[in-house]
Amino acid sequence: MLRRLWLHRSDGKRIKHHDPILRLIPYVMPKRYDAQVFFSETCDVTHTDQWIKQQRRQNDIKLMLLHVMISAGIRTMAEYPKLNRFVSGSKVYARNHIAISFAIKKEMTIDAPETVIKVIFDPQDTLLDVMHKTNAAIANNQALDQSNKTDRFARLLNLLPGWLLSSAFFFIKSADYHRLLPRKLIDLSPFHSSTFITDLGSLGVEPVYHHIYDLGTTSMFLAFGLKRKSQNAEGRTKHLTIKLVLDERITDGFYFAQAFKRFIRLVKEPETLLEPVKTLGIDHEIRA
Repeated sequence: MLRRLWLHRSDGKRIKHHDPILRLIPYVMPKRYDAQVFFSETCDVTHTDQWIKQQRRQNDIKLMLLHVMISAGIRTMAEYPKLNRFVSGSKVYARNHIAISFAIKKEMTIDAPETVIKVIFDPQDTLLDVMHKTNAAIANNQALDQSNKTDRFARLLNLLPGWLLSSAFFFIKSADYHRLLPRKLIDLSPFHSSTFITDLGSLGVEPVYHHIYDLGTTSMFLAFGLKRKSQNAEGRTKHLTIKLVLDERITDGFYFAQAFKRFIRLVKEPETLLEPVKTLGIDHEIRA
């Protein structure tokens, strides 16, 4: 019991890398922004776009590309669990849940406020499960007069003078580093999530390589943008650029590459996400 308390955190379990080089990497690159690597892929979403429209018509549901992206990310982490790791205090942990964070505008106007939502998902969640949970979270946070726990905590911090606010964040980072951050703070923090996702296509722009925050434990940031139409011998097609920034310290490049290819395949074949994952991946490097 004491060993588990010493090794693990409330939100994750310690990893012992089999590869000695990977074990040293968090000390070579102690900051998350030191370890950022960038992936970019152009994905043919012709079938995906048609399939989403068909599902909307036939089942009268509010299915969006964002749901497919989130669901594909959850399925990929379920099959490739090393993606759901994070580094804190120069130690690597396997996160014990899947959490996706994303920002929403209360209204699509320049002056409308923005809020960040974190939703907890189950590895067995299907695309429809993801749609219902995501839509419910958006509906609960989109009204101008509504605020979530994260918003209220941010307002509380804003009451502090600058010097005390700096001290508060120093305390939060130090407590997180030493595995002492209360679970309640971790639960309301959008910076303690598996992945941040942003749909820049809804804003009418192309995706960016978005940095991953040094505050918290988020190891991946995924962005996608406008769908572009083109014409080829087979007819009209739609393509989407997906950009991913991730923390290379959590596992090796080959594993990342295989997982990213799987993610792209799931985006292209969204119907496969209607069924729960068949086989959950196992992270064999978790310490007992």
